[in-house]
Amino acid sequence: MLDLSPEVTTIAQTIQLSVAPVFLLAGIGAILNMLAGRLARVVDRSRALERLHPQSTGPEHDRHVFELRMIDRRITIVSTALVLCVSSAIMVCLVVALLFVAELAHLAIGTIVAVSFVLAMLLLTAGLGAFLLETRISVRTIHVREELLERGRK
Repeated sequence: MLDLSPEVTTIAQTIQLSVAPVFLLAGIGAILNMLAGRLARVVDRSRALERLHPQSTGPEHDRHVFELRMIDRRITIVSTALVLCVSSAIMVCLVVALLFVAELAHLAIGTIVAVSFVLAMLLLTAGLGAFLLETRISVRTIHVREELLERGRK
């Protein structure tokens, strides 16, 4: 008779193996939350500038156009970071599922599990790199105008 029920210790060991990827998923979830919040703020700023754009002229209009162009670029980069981080989370879920399938079906797919985990890390790294790029663009483009700082006044 074929015994299809896995031992409790086997299940426990597999759960222990999957704990680290699950913590990683929690971290990725926090990153996704932050990226979504950042995207929302950038979109809100673009909407505010879109309302001001038709009413502005001269240097003020040029500033609005410049900022809208930078915001458009930032939206694209944050969206890319979101896609990369979500892809990483999906790969981590796949790793956990593969751990269980491999253990329960007695499959020797350690290489596939390892490659999936490496891919998850590469996707996460790329997502964080995109986030870093977006923050650098943000810092470079959003400055208080020099005339408002009144540095020449004492």
